[in-house]
Amino acid sequence: MMSVWSSLVGQGDAVAKLSEAAASARAIVASRAGSAAREDARSMSHAWLITGPPGSGRSVAARAFAAALQCTGEEVGCGTCPGCRTTMGRTNADVLFAATETSIINVETARSLVLQAQSSPSQGLWRVIVVEDADRLGEAGANALLKAIEEPPEHTVWLLCAPSPEDMIATIRSRCRHLGLRIPTANAVADLLVREGVATPEVALEAARAAQSHIGLARALAADPEMRARRRAIVTAPASVRSVGEAVLAADRLLETAKAQADAQVSERNAREKAELLRQLGMEEDERATKASRTLIRQLEEDQKRRSKRALTDAIDRALIDLLAIYRDVLMTQVGGDGELINADLADLVRSIAAESTPRQTLSRVDHIETARRRLKSNGNTLLVLEDMAISLRPQA
Repeated sequence: MMSVWSSLVGQGDAVAKLSEAAASARAIVASRAGSAAREDARSMSHAWLITGPPGSGRSVAARAFAAALQCTGEEVGCGTCPGCRTTMGRTNADVLFAATETSIINVETARSLVLQAQSSPSQGLWRVIVVEDADRLGEAGANALLKAIEEPPEHTVWLLCAPSPEDMIATIRSRCRHLGLRIPTANAVADLLVREGVATPEVALEAARAAQSHIGLARALAADPEMRARRRAIVTAPASVRSVGEAVLAADRLLETAKAQADAQVSERNAREKAELLRQLGMEEDERATKASRTLIRQLEEDQKRRSKRALTDAIDRALIDLLAIYRDVLMTQVGGDGELINADLADLVRSIAAESTPRQTLSRVDHIETARRRLKSNGNTLLVLEDMAISLRPQA
C-alpha cells in the first residue's frame, strides 16, 4: 500500500510542507489531550489555499493532506490506517468534499459548508472542509465563507483549491496559507500511470504528453482508446482546413466530437443515479410516477442537465487547448526548438503545417484560438465561435 502522497507527482516541495504541517497538526491534537507537549505549530494553519495550473493535482494534494490530518498510523500519511483509507476513498464522515458541476458555487452551498464546519469531528482528529473549485465561489458565497475562515473552530481545517491566488477574493487569500503546485513532467506522469497499471509505458507516455501532464486527463486517455481517437479527431480537423466550407464542417465536427466526449463522461453516471433514485422510490423504469416522486425525478434531471452543460463546456475548452498544443509544436518546429513534441503521434501533421506557414501565421492562429476560448467563456454562440475560429486557421487567413 502506497502512502497518501504517492499520487502527488513531481511535487516534492509541496509534499514536504504538507507532511510537516500534518505532523504539527498531530502534535496539536496531542497537546489538547494533555498527552504531549505542544510542538512548534507554525507550519500548520486552519486555512490553506492550494493553487496550481489545471492538471497539477490541486484536489489530489488537498485529499492527501486531509488524509494525513486524519492519520493515526505511525508515519503521518501512512495510507493504511482507517483515517487514511476512508479519506482517500471519500467516505470519512469528518472530511467534506465540495465541488460544483455548474459554473458557480452558490451562496446556499457556501452557507451549508459554514454550518457543517462548526460541527466537532465525530470520529477523526479534525473536521476538514475541502472546496475543490473555490475559484467558482460567487461574491456572496465567498463572503459567506470569509467569517468562518476568519474565526474557525479549533477543530476545523479549510482546504481551498484554485488555479491561482488571484482567483480568490483578497480577504480570503490573506487569511490562508498558500501552497503552490507546478505541472509535473510527462515522464513523471507516465511513470505513475505505469505503476498504477493503467497502461503500457508507450501508451502512458503518449497520453501524458497529449494531456500536457494533466494527471486525471492522462489517466483517462491512457485507459480509453476511444477517448484518444476522439482527441485525434478534434485536433486534426480544424488544423487541416483549406476553405471556408471545410472550416464550417470542421467546426461542426469539433462540436459533435466534444459532445460525444461530454456524453461519454456523464451518461453512465446519470443512468446510475436515476436507477438508484428509482430504487429508493420503489419504482420500476416504466412505472408511472406519483406527484412526489415526479418532483424528485425532475430535480435529478435538472441537476444532470447542468452537469452535462458543464461537461460540454469543459470538453470544448479542452479541445481548444489541444489545438493550441498542435500550434505550439508547429512553432517549435518552425523556430528549430529542441523540446519534445506534445503531439508526437501527430508529428507528420505538425511538420506539414510548419512547412506551409510562417511563425507569424502560427502566432496569429494561436491568438484566434485564445480569442475563441474567451468568447466561449463569455457565453458566445458556440457553433458560430468555432466556425469563425476554424476559418481563421486557413492558410490564406
